[in-house]
Amino acid sequence: MTFLVNDPSDFPRELADGFLAANKRYVRKVFGGAVRATESRPGKVAMIVGGGTGHHPAFGGWVGQGMADGVVFGNIFSSPSAAQAVSVGRAAHHGGGVLIAFGNYAGDVLHFGEATELLKAEGIDARIAVVTDDIASAPPEEAHKRRGICGWVTVFKVTGAACEEGRSLDEVIAVFDHVNHRTRTLGVAFSGCTLPGADGPLFTVAPGKMGVGLGVHGEPGIYDADLKSADQVAQVLVEGLLKDKPENVGNRVIALLNGLGSTTYEELFVTYGAVERLLRQAGVEVVDCEVGELTTSLDMGGVSLTLTWTDDEIERLWNAPVDTPAIRRGTMEAPRFIDDSQLSTEAPRITVTEPGSPESQDAARHIAAGLEAVLVTLREHQQELGELDAFAGDGDHGVGMVRGAENGLAAARELAEQGAGARTVLAGAGEEWSAQAGGTSGALWGAMLAAAGQALGDDQPVDAAAQVRAARAALDALRRIGKAEPGDKTMLDALIPCVEALEAEVQGGASIAEAWRRAADAAESAAQATAPMRPRIGRARPLAERSIGHADAGATSLAHIVRTIADQVRG
Repeated sequence: MTFLVNDPSDFPRELADGFLAANKRYVRKVFGGAVRATESRPGKVAMIVGGGTGHHPAFGGWVGQGMADGVVFGNIFSSPSAAQAVSVGRAAHHGGGVLIAFGNYAGDVLHFGEATELLKAEGIDARIAVVTDDIASAPPEEAHKRRGICGWVTVFKVTGAACEEGRSLDEVIAVFDHVNHRTRTLGVAFSGCTLPGADGPLFTVAPGKMGVGLGVHGEPGIYDADLKSADQVAQVLVEGLLKDKPENVGNRVIALLNGLGSTTYEELFVTYGAVERLLRQAGVEVVDCEVGELTTSLDMGGVSLTLTWTDDEIERLWNAPVDTPAIRRGTMEAPRFIDDSQLSTEAPRITVTEPGSPESQDAARHIAAGLEAVLVTLREHQQELGELDAFAGDGDHGVGMVRGAENGLAAARELAEQGAGARTVLAGAGEEWSAQAGGTSGALWGAMLAAAGQALGDDQPVDAAAQVRAARAALDALRRIGKAEPGDKTMLDALIPCVEALEAEVQGGASIAEAWRRAADAAESAAQATAPMRPRIGRARPLAERSIGHADAGATSLAHIVRTIADQVRG
């Protein structure tokens, strides 16, 4: 349980501000995150790390000489937005390009991938690279689908040292891929974590049991096992990792034993003694180790073990000097601090450059009113959506959807008051929804709203034909960006029949109000029909069996939203 909380919704911002205040030697604030407080060599590749908060010292604790050049802060367990990543990447760029490195989560892939495209449009060579070390989240033959968890400590440290040496962006990415390929992690949980302000944990573990294969976003383990002793926990972790050992990598490793938030250092040291003994008995030499809280999950009880099979280059880069809030080794040259007077710390203000036509302005006001109704609906169903998400995810879908709708509504109101048309209002609402909600759903809803707005324009009446075009454009955006297929158990399974019903009703001569009612019926039926499905992509995939029998949270929230739209439409 998190006790020291003011406003739970403001917790991510307050913890970021506190971290920045406590680490002025290392970091300076920019919009979306922070960059190094110290100067870097011109032409150096800038490595940006980031993701959801709630994992300290990941990710801000690794910004400093020898490791990361910047960090992008998301909400609790939720990815940052593309706009935040662009801001940090722009501020950290030294002329050698930008590498955005993060764990393999769908929301991060979407937002950071979009950020690289935006940076490239500004003339900055930007790439992404994902850590895939969690052996519980996919089998070896699908290693590219694995989540990133504590293995990113080794991967980021080694890659950051390569950046510091002055290697090119292509060479840095090759180092990243090399060490990531040799890194494996397995974790166990003894208790779930509790989001700030929540009444209870995201999941529970029965007394005397441990969840094996947990995720760092509050996801429960893949299966439960008896919890008997530290030696037994060490054996589960070591045996699991050795079974997944990469081919042709030798027998030298860097070992990381990580506490997940409420496991004491004393317990970690007891467990590590058993880990090293078991590795030695298996013929594995530990050349270096780190024991402590390296990637936490708020107050979760549990541990994870990471093994990186080394070679001469990995060991040399691992041992290179580094000076960050969380990792310090060797001796760095005395730093020179940057002039931070030109760093942008505020989000760009939304403004209307050209008013919409009178018809489009009227539609924009109706859109803002509709978003207000959507927000009311999402608040009513927030708990339901969280519970559906918790069966195979981290339980934050309801919170994220409400947060996105709140900020999307605020942007829509402001733009409508300035005389914006439908396109601009929806684009602004989508941008703020994506920026503030984070996560996969935030990115997807942001793109869908923007695409719908593009179809409506700022100078056209929003008649039935225009609404059908907007719905089809939103579906196309979801397919393009989400890369899901029908039957994957996502909101695509609800949106396809919804749009098809809307199109068929309008083409058949039904009123637009009746068409939306039929579309809402189709969305609701399709959302319920996802219950027996097995998720094939996204965060729910590793815990797919637990999801069976429960409707998909994203499909359900979409159905609630479409029903609300139907209730608002007249004519």
